[in-house]
Amino acid sequence: MNKQELIAEVAAKSSVSKKDAETVVNNTIATITKTLKKGDKVQLIGFGTFETRKRKARKGRNPRKPEELISIPASTAPVFKAGKALKDAVSKKK
Repeated sequence: MNKQELIAEVAAKSSVSKKDAETVVNNTIATITKTLKKGDKVQLIGFGTFETRKRKARKGRNPRKPEELISIPASTAPVFKAGKALKDAVSKKK
């Protein structure tokens, strides 16, 4: 499912226009992004948690020249951890 399909599904289930559903989806994504940028986490009970993790600087190998070591700078990466209800819903056998 891509973003447009998600918007169409939200519109259909909520009985609102696609334009209104698009606004809601875009604002939800923007709010999650803004919260993660501040270093906070977003916890949606039953669905999961969005948070950031710091990655230390490290040495790695250049894929084009495996004998060459390169420096990989420290970074912050977004992470999603699925909640129990989501895990259970996805893993249920039909």
